[in-house]
Amino acid sequence: MGDADPACQTACPMHTDVKQYVRLAGEGNYQEALDLIRGKLFLPQTLGRICAHPCEAACRRNTEFNQPISVAGIKRFVAEKMDKQSNWDLTVANDSGKKIAIVGAGPAGAQAAIELRRSGHQVTIYEKLNVYGGMMRVGIPEYRLPRDVIDFEYGYLDMLGIETKFGVEIGKDISFNELRLSHDAIVLAHGAHVGSIIPLPGHKAQGVFSAVEYLKEVSETRDFPRAGKRIMVIGGGDVAMDCARSSWRIGADEVHQCSLEEMAKLPASQIEIDESLEEGVLFNAGWGPISIEETDGKVTGIVLKKVISIFDENGNFAPSYSDETRTIAVDTVIFATGQVVADITDGALEQTRGGRYVVDKQTLASSVDGVYVAGDACGGNIVVEAMALGHKAALSIERQFAKRPLTENRDFEKEYNYPSRLDIPLPKGTTDTPRLHGQLRDAEERKQDFKQVDLGFSEEQIKQEASRCLQCTCKLCMNECVMMNDFGDCPKTLFSDFINNKAMDPLLAYSCNACDQCTIVCPKDYPMKEMFLSARVDFVNANGGNSPIPGHKAINMHQKLGFSKFFTMAKRTVASK
Repeated sequence: MGDADPACQTACPMHTDVKQYVRLAGEGNYQEALDLIRGKLFLPQTLGRICAHPCEAACRRNTEFNQPISVAGIKRFVAEKMDKQSNWDLTVANDSGKKIAIVGAGPAGAQAAIELRRSGHQVTIYEKLNVYGGMMRVGIPEYRLPRDVIDFEYGYLDMLGIETKFGVEIGKDISFNELRLSHDAIVLAHGAHVGSIIPLPGHKAQGVFSAVEYLKEVSETRDFPRAGKRIMVIGGGDVAMDCARSSWRIGADEVHQCSLEEMAKLPASQIEIDESLEEGVLFNAGWGPISIEETDGKVTGIVLKKVISIFDENGNFAPSYSDETRTIAVDTVIFATGQVVADITDGALEQTRGGRYVVDKQTLASSVDGVYVAGDACGGNIVVEAMALGHKAALSIERQFAKRPLTENRDFEKEYNYPSRLDIPLPKGTTDTPRLHGQLRDAEERKQDFKQVDLGFSEEQIKQEASRCLQCTCKLCMNECVMMNDFGDCPKTLFSDFINNKAMDPLLAYSCNACDQCTIVCPKDYPMKEMFLSARVDFVNANGGNSPIPGHKAINMHQKLGFSKFFTMAKRTVASK
C-alpha cells in the first residue's frame, strides 16, 4: 500500500523485492537480505550468476544512464556468504492424499514441485537426464554456472521429500497415458532439448551439429571429440556465445561467429559478448550463412553474405543480402539458431509450429484435464521466467484440487511481470555513477579450462554498488498532503502500525481534512481519507464515546451546554415593573 512497486520488482516474473534486499545488503544485513530473496527464489546463487535479470533492464539507473544496479551480483554475494541448508524452510502441510507428476527437473518443474510439495501433496519428478537442472545444467557451461552450485541448491527438493526418478523418459519408459492414470495432476516442464539446424546447402556434412547436442556433450564430458579445430558458430544469442567460448575450452584453434544481426543488435547479453571478444572469438555479425562447403562429405568451410536487412517493411522475417560474400575455412559448424520441444504426449496435446505446447496463457492448462505446461515447453525463455511459469502451474493445480474455477478472483498480473505504475522524477541531485563489476579471471588463462570465470564481488564492492540504488518510492501523496509530512516520510510507515497493531497517533487521524488529494494522485487509489475517518471512529469507541484528543474536551462541554435547556442564545427578557 501507499506506493506502486518499483520497476525492478514488477519486471521480475517472480516479483522479488529487489529494492529491499539491495538496501539490506548495503547495510550489511546479509541474512535478512537472503531471507527476503529465498522467500521467492530457491536458486539465489544460480540466478546470481546466470539470470538474464530483467530487473536490471528496468532499473531506473539503466533507463536514465545505461548503468543499472548489479542486482544479480548482489544476490550472488549474499547467497554465497549466508546460504546454509540448515536454515532452509522445510515446512510441509499435512498430507493431502493428492499425487502429482512433474516431467522435468529444470527450474520450472522444480519450482512447481516445491510449491505443491509444501502444500502437502505427494510430488514425483520424472527426469530424462541423470542429474538435476534440465537445460540449465546441460545448456549453460560450468565456467558460468558451477555444477556444485546447482547440486547444493537443488538439495532443497530432496530435503522437502520430493521424489525424483532420474533416467526416466516419458513416452519411452513410461507412457503419457500411464502417467495420467496414476496421478491427480501433471506438469509438463521437460524443456526444449531438440536442437534445430537450418537446411542450408551442405548442412548434412560431417561436422555440422546443433547447439543443444554440442553443449550437452561438453557439459557432461568437458569434451566433444567430433569437433575439429576451426569452429564456426551460427547465431547471435547467449547460446551462441556459450558454444563459441566452450570451443576454446575443448581445444579449438580458431573460433568464429556469424549472425544476421549486426554487432550493435546482437540478442546476446552484453557481458557475454564482451567476454567472448576478450577470449578471442572472431565475430562476423551482420553476415548470414548461405552454404556450407564440404569435401568427401566433411565440412571444409562456410560461405557468408553481407546482410542488408532482416525483416521486410511489414515486419516479416525476410533477410536480404548484398552481393558481398566471404568464405571462412572451418571444419565444424554449430547451429545456435533455436530449439524445439519434443512431444512426449503421443499427440494428446497440440503443439505450435515451433514445438511448444498450446495452453491457456493465463492458467497454463492444456486441452487435457489435469495437465499443465510450464517453462520452455510453453514459452519461458529464461530461468526466472520458467520459475514463474512453474509457480503459475502450481497455483492452477491448487485451484483444481479445491474445485474452484481456474480464473476466478485471480490476480494474473502478480503471476508474471508487468509495467510499473511508479512514474516519478529522479530524486534531486541524482548523478550518473559507474556500475561495478565482479573480478574476472584473465582471458587467456580462463579459456583453457572450465573453472568459474566471474569470481564475484568483494564486501566493499557490495556496499558501493548497493549505495547506487535510488530506492525508488512513490510518495506522491506526501507531496499533496499538508499534514502527513509532520508525522513521517511515507504512508506505508504511517499505516503499518495501525494495520498490524491497531496503533496510531490519534492526532494523525484528526489532522486529516478529508480533501482526498492523496487518493487522487495515488497509483493504487489507496483510500487514505477513509482510513483516517475509520480510525477516528475506532478511537472514539475505544475512549468511551469521547474523542481521544485532549483539546476536544472543551468541544464536548460546549455541545452539552448547547443542548441544555438552561442554555439559550436568546436575549433574556426583563419583566417590566
